[in-house]
Amino acid sequence: MSITAKPLTPAGERILTVASALFYDRGIRAVGVDLIAEEAGTTKKTLYDRFGSKDGLVLRYLQRRYQMWCEFVLDHIGAFEPGTERILGVFDALETWMRANRRGCGFVNAFAEFGGTDHPALEVIRAEKDWTRSLFVRLATEGGFPNPETLGTQLSLVHEGAVVMSTAGARDDAIDVARSIARSLDGMGDVSR
Repeated sequence: MSITAKPLTPAGERILTVASALFYDRGIRAVGVDLIAEEAGTTKKTLYDRFGSKDGLVLRYLQRRYQMWCEFVLDHIGAFEPGTERILGVFDALETWMRANRRGCGFVNAFAEFGGTDHPALEVIRAEKDWTRSLFVRLATEGGFPNPETLGTQLSLVHEGAVVMSTAGARDDAIDVARSIARSLDGMGDVSR
């Protein structure tokens, strides 16, 4: 999956910024192009000129969110040495991210709307989930943990569960519990790594 490289005009940036907030807050299908154009102070014609269609705008929204999430996590964990603390740093990043994202995972929300279809958004959604799992596998490998593939998959499942339980499950302690579970996984208990 490639992030759309075509730079946006100022009007395109406004449209994407407004659409991103509306899609996340209200749901993608619940938001029409009329509302996006009105809130962005532009026209539907400009929206279609910049993104081709609502689906094109949805893809750009998800691609931008994916890019922002990746950069946010990598920036957050960059200060940690390889090992347990860097892996647990992903949960710290998640906790900070979730403070501004109270409706949960934008990709899970989008999947709830497009799962079971052939919508092109599914490629971006799956790429984000694969990236998070691959990140945990890479961190487990760099930390010298045994069975990094298995550990990375387990950590990604704990991570996803923390997102759902902190939002849909209304558990304020979900990320703390996830950190604790992560630390208890095979090979993670050694904090000296």
